[in-house]
Amino acid sequence: MSGFESDWPALLALLVATGVVAGLIAGMFGIGGGVVIVPALYHLLGEVGASDETRMHAAVATSLATIVVTSLRSARAHMKRGAVDMGVIRTWVPWIIFGSFAGSLLARFVPGTALTGLFGVGAMLIAVRMLVVDKPKPLRADLPGGAARAGLGTGIGFASSWMGIGGGVFGVMLLTLCGRTIHQAVGTAAGFGAAIGGPAALGFIISGLGVEGRAAGSLGYVNAPAFAVVITLTFIFAPLGARIAHAMSQSLLQRLFGAGLILVAIQMLFETFGALVGFG
Repeated sequence: MSGFESDWPALLALLVATGVVAGLIAGMFGIGGGVVIVPALYHLLGEVGASDETRMHAAVATSLATIVVTSLRSARAHMKRGAVDMGVIRTWVPWIIFGSFAGSLLARFVPGTALTGLFGVGAMLIAVRMLVVDKPKPLRADLPGGAARAGLGTGIGFASSWMGIGGGVFGVMLLTLCGRTIHQAVGTAAGFGAAIGGPAALGFIISGLGVEGRAAGSLGYVNAPAFAVVITLTFIFAPLGARIAHAMSQSLLQRLFGAGLILVAIQMLFETFGALVGFG
């Protein structure tokens, strides 16, 4: 924590920038902003005293807490443009909630380096697909039902809770593979965020109680000061992001999504490699 007193203006500026960018991309891509919030908080929390063993868990947990409000704000903006499929929301959300809560409780037993690496690999795979495939052909005409719906919904919630994202990353991919346009996929997936963020953040609060090495102002793994700053700005900027998204072509929106995601993936994989070889 040395140097924090002199560095706090830069750290606050980073937090403010994180909130602004996260709000914009939440509205544009329906992803809750976690792909920006997690790596930014991973760095910032280390600067303000979080241990290497807890800062990735804290970054993920705090990101999930902000996603509850941000995703609702983003989904509402997309709903006004007719881009949210409420039938999908109603039938998939119960399974997503179950997966996110279970994943957050189990995440305590996973090393921070493993969470960082998982985030990087998952983000990279999704980004490459978005950049390489211009207009991917759907694998099927509609979303699956029955056991397949339950399994996929649970999986989205589980994986998203470990990565600290709102489900939009996986949701957008799944919806486009099942015949939805990128704009409808983005709008509908934005609605997954609250279903993931709420239960998962609660799970991280419970599992983080009493854990040593957390930054000051933490409730479980959720860092309250970071949450307050980020959520204020994402609430303001998410509707603007939604307006920008609907002004873009499907191809451009998809490529911007992939380009931003691949940069984040590279950063997180570098962090993982550095930790494994001892120079991170």
